[in-house]
Amino acid sequence: MSRIEDKIYAKILFKKYFNPKRQFMTKQRLELYFTEATKHIDLIEESLDVLQQTLPLQNYDALNQLQRFALNALIFRFSKLQDLIGAKIFRNYLEYTGYNTADKSFFDILKEIEKENIVDIDTWDELRELRNKIAHEYPQELDEMLESINLFIEKASSLIEISKKLEQKFNEIKKQRS
Repeated sequence: MSRIEDKIYAKILFKKYFNPKRQFMTKQRLELYFTEATKHIDLIEESLDVLQQTLPLQNYDALNQLQRFALNALIFRFSKLQDLIGAKIFRNYLEYTGYNTADKSFFDILKEIEKENIVDIDTWDELRELRNKIAHEYPQELDEMLESINLFIEKASSLIEISKKLEQKFNEIKKQRS
């Protein structure tokens, strides 16, 4: 390309990805997503509080009704939070920072998130695999899954930390732009 073509292409990219209106909309979406994430985190933490006196879990049948409800709520909210972060927050956060996410695979997004020191790919994969394993278990297999459930409970704090780190970085960028 010629120099003039380079400048034109650069202007087009700038307007597309650094458009103030687009940035505003991305900012608004992220604020909504972080509000939703906070609700999930609050319910995860409440569930963990209810389960605290039974940890590590040794016998699912020994849990009372409230503890079973808390365990199920924990699994559900963990899954919802991970989906929200992976499907919406990662991509929108990167867009807000100016990274072009168009036509990028989730793996490309995850590599960029890793460069931002938010989460490493191995940790994210571990969280995803653990969530999938627990979320697809059947009640008759729960006693066999106690070790996985205990690990799941232990890893809930990692997912919360990822969400809070993303929100903190987002707020820092937002403050710099004000």
